[in-house]
Amino acid sequence: MASILVVEDDDAIREAVRRGLAERGHAVATAATGLAGLEHVLAERPQAVLLDLGLPDVSGLTLISMIRAASEVPIIVITAQDDDPTMVKALDSGADDYVVKPFGTAQVEARIRAVLRRGGDRTQAPEPIRIGELVVDEGTRTATLAGRRLELARREFDLLLALAQRGGQVMSKREILAEVWHQTYGGGDRTVDVHLSWLRRKLGESAAEPRYLISVRGVGVRLVDPDED
Repeated sequence: MASILVVEDDDAIREAVRRGLAERGHAVATAATGLAGLEHVLAERPQAVLLDLGLPDVSGLTLISMIRAASEVPIIVITAQDDDPTMVKALDSGADDYVVKPFGTAQVEARIRAVLRRGGDRTQAPEPIRIGELVVDEGTRTATLAGRRLELARREFDLLLALAQRGGQVMSKREILAEVWHQTYGGGDRTVDVHLSWLRRKLGESAAEPRYLISVRGVGVRLVDPDED
């Protein structure tokens, strides 16, 4: 059983989702506005949030960013908007998954189980990964380079961590989309390229003069120790 918050302004949909998940044993709270949902997240710390994008008081995309500023709670977008640009914006803003209406309770519950599995057991902090002068600490979600802390956005850190966990092996853009953005379909290459560019800048390198992030043409990218590669 999980504690779940449903943020949805449509009364009928909100109640249907609440009832369906409650019948499956979950503790479900609801909010009809974005700000009420944010207050609940801060006060009650639910294990997952189901979030509609079309809210009456604040954009759902804005609300995702507001929640992310204070919490790592998994966010699953539930919306009728099925266009790729909106989907990409939601995932880039910090959403963990995206479900298009209409949907069944079984599908939503499966998505909840998936994001909770990805969260894993956080009671045992993993050892920091050291690659040359770069240290990536999953437990504290921090990264340092030569002792200097890198100011990374959430997705930038997730991308760096995913590459660090591969131990120098190449990750394709499709694998990056699946692991970092939880996006199994194509069409997100530009998103990956932009985040790699931002990450390179913060590592003090460029695509033309790489040190840690090595692109393998037609394959993907890998994270290496510049003194050993």
